Amino acid sequence: MDDGRMSLMHHLEELRKRVVRAGIAWLVAFMICYNYAEQMYLLISRPLRDALPAGTKLVFLTATEPFFAYLKIGAFAGLLVALPVIFWQLWGFIAPGLYAHEKRYVIPFVVLSSACFIAGTAFGFIVAFPLMFGFLVQAGTAGGEVIPMLSMGSYLSLAGQMLLAFGITFELPIVIFFLARIGVVDYAFLSRNRKYALLICFILGAIFSPPDVVSQTVLAVPMFILYEVGIWLAYFFGKKKAPVADEPTAADAA
Repeated sequence: MDDGRMSLMHHLEELRKRVVRAGIAWLVAFMICYNYAEQMYLLISRPLRDALPAGTKLVFLTATEPFFAYLKIGAFAGLLVALPVIFWQLWGFIAPGLYAHEKRYVIPFVVLSSACFIAGTAFGFIVAFPLMFGFLVQAGTAGGEVIPMLSMGSYLSLAGQMLLAFGITFELPIVIFFLARIGVVDYAFLSRNRKYALLICFILGAIFSPPDVVSQTVLAVPMFILYEVGIWLAYFFGKKKAPVADEPTAADAA
């Protein structure tokens, strides 16, 4: 019992240490990125500004809204900068439970996880945002009788939520790869449940995106495509099952 409690306390202490290190990395990156928050705001708001009617600008509704908006931008940018350290700490926490040959994936895990997350946010910003906000603004201003007055704070909250969703979505092949490597899932299981995965993708797309079909689709379709990529990763790199020995025949017994 004492050993069990000591083991639990050891894991909790290790978790606390890893979280503190990741948090410090995020804080340092945030303080650096916050200095460029205004420039990043102009960049991240471009998809919406391009979709707005000519002469329309984003507004702020309270005196503190720009300040907190810039904080959100600095925090999200800091997260992207600190991702390698965060993933390194995550790997350091789970590595003791892995076999020696599995621990050699630390560098690919950190590099590919960071790259996939950043690629997801880039996809969301470059591909999804123009489609989403172009559709939403056009639908909201149909007939030309409604003038949009969108606040920078509300836009950045939605944009941050969507970018985070795209970043996490692009981690799906990495998650499937490691689950396949340790034998939790395999190619056959993933292929057999493809139709359920498609349904789950659209459910998640509906949860994490605005309630319109375009926004849901631009999140759900890449998620399902990445699931398909994960199937092939599981096929080529998944844990191979030991071949089952043939049952002895009557002739062999004789």
